[in-house]
Amino acid sequence: MKRIACVLGLAALSSACVQGPVTTSSFSTEEAAVIRKSGSGIIVGHAFRTRSKGQVVNAAGEVVRLIPATAYARERFSSIFEKTKFLPHWRYPNGQVEPLYAEFTRTTKTTARGRFSFDKVAPGTYFVSTQVIWGEEDAIFREGGTVYDEVTLTGKETEPVEVILSGH
Repeated sequence: MKRIACVLGLAALSSACVQGPVTTSSFSTEEAAVIRKSGSGIIVGHAFRTRSKGQVVNAAGEVVRLIPATAYARERFSSIFEKTKFLPHWRYPNGQVEPLYAEFTRTTKTTARGRFSFDKVAPGTYFVSTQVIWGEEDAIFREGGTVYDEVTLTGKETEPVEVILSGH
């Protein structure tokens, strides 16, 4: 029993040490308004992680976010992910998010095979992000985390733009 309490205490302590993203830019609704415009662009993708022994784990049924790459979003992603495109789930910050930030995104869900798509996307640069987490839901420590990539639509695309969210 003491061992479980100790593990829980360490987990709580380590999660408390994860700070929220540092942003000096303020959120701009004008800059983010591109997300509400209709365009002819289509983004299709596959979200997954490859485990250490080569097994692929798809992001089955996860929410995928399409986020305009505003100055605020760029600073936020840079602060959270630093120089990677993957963040272990236990390191994801619990800090406050600008309330309008979430309002100026689009979401969809992945299929059981980790596939997703966004249609009618206006030209612009976007972050595409989701989670790939596995392990027992009631386990103290699960594997995986958040993955993202950046995509730019010019408005001249004749085919869907493909995005691979694997953290690499």
